Amino acid sequence: MTTLSTLFSPITFAGINARHRVVMAPMTRARSSQPGDIPNALNAQYYAQRASAALIVTEATQISPQGKGYSFTPGIHSEAQVRGWQGVTEAVHAEGGRIFLQLWHVGRLSHPDFHNGEMPVAPSAEPFEGQIWKVDPTTGQGAMVDCPTPRALTHAEIQHIVEDFRQAARRAMRAGFDGVEIHGANGYLIDQFLRTTSNTRTDEYGGSRANRLRFLQEVVDAVSEEIGAERTAIRLAPFLTARGMACPDILPTILEAAEYLQGKGIGYLHLVEADWDDAPVFTEVFRQAIRARFSNPIIVAGNYDLARAEWVISHGYADLVAFGRPFVANPDLPLRLAQDLPLAPLDHATLFGGSAKGYSDYPTLTAGEA
Repeated sequence: MTTLSTLFSPITFAGINARHRVVMAPMTRARSSQPGDIPNALNAQYYAQRASAALIVTEATQISPQGKGYSFTPGIHSEAQVRGWQGVTEAVHAEGGRIFLQLWHVGRLSHPDFHNGEMPVAPSAEPFEGQIWKVDPTTGQGAMVDCPTPRALTHAEIQHIVEDFRQAARRAMRAGFDGVEIHGANGYLIDQFLRTTSNTRTDEYGGSRANRLRFLQEVVDAVSEEIGAERTAIRLAPFLTARGMACPDILPTILEAAEYLQGKGIGYLHLVEADWDDAPVFTEVFRQAIRARFSNPIIVAGNYDLARAEWVISHGYADLVAFGRPFVANPDLPLRLAQDLPLAPLDHATLFGGSAKGYSDYPTLTAGEA
């Protein structure tokens, strides 16, 4: 099978020597310890079970209290959180795995309940349609709730958030991570700065394409200066239209971002593709355009199966493929893909919050089955 020379060929990227190209995608699972949003032993077990990935990218992790937008998601802004993550990285490394922490500021995709009644922040105070997952403290039940119109960040606050990213990257390395992935996708804060629909500022952070790229560049500069460009990566979502993000200028904006990221020499660029029904198509023309501008490793994610992964790598449009939900239900996903074995089904009801059920209790194949 040609797959064995593509998805299952070795690769060196972001300081990692990997035997194959199957990445575990970042997925919010909302199982940190409360209060404090602290990673715990259950999280360590979950990630260690999946250490056969070429790289694990953790669930999105808030860089500051202001960056939080979902209940029970972990942070990287307190010493208790650093210690919790140390348990995770030690468990993954003990199994021979490599793991990057995804750094997250949600921006306007949040709720006043997370911020002592204060409004979430964004580049601009633009109303939009978006929801976040929030647990009712009275009932303990989680539900999707609407986000309010945010307030616009001041110039000084923007500079403070750039520094929050820098400090989060420093803490991540203290916690034992192999690198960090900046979350610049899916309608969160960096993405909000990139798009004319969410960024209507008139200062140096809004208006022109160069101005809308400024915040992304400052964050990448700060993180790469702190931990090295090779251990710095970023995730972007070119074709996202949900959450009020249908910007007519986003594709050329992201192509310019790719040129900048290539010049910085970052470890990899992670492109997430919309994976819902009737979502915008990630065109082959755009794949060619971004590859022409970014020759360092590219990871793609978005409803890939073995055949699509083989196609995208064999055409040179990506170097690695990240899998999300299949990795939840199949801790040994690389083995199953390599041997073309059946995949276990996902229990959708246990994705957010809860216990070990639907989290760390998915079985791996026995030696006989494999």
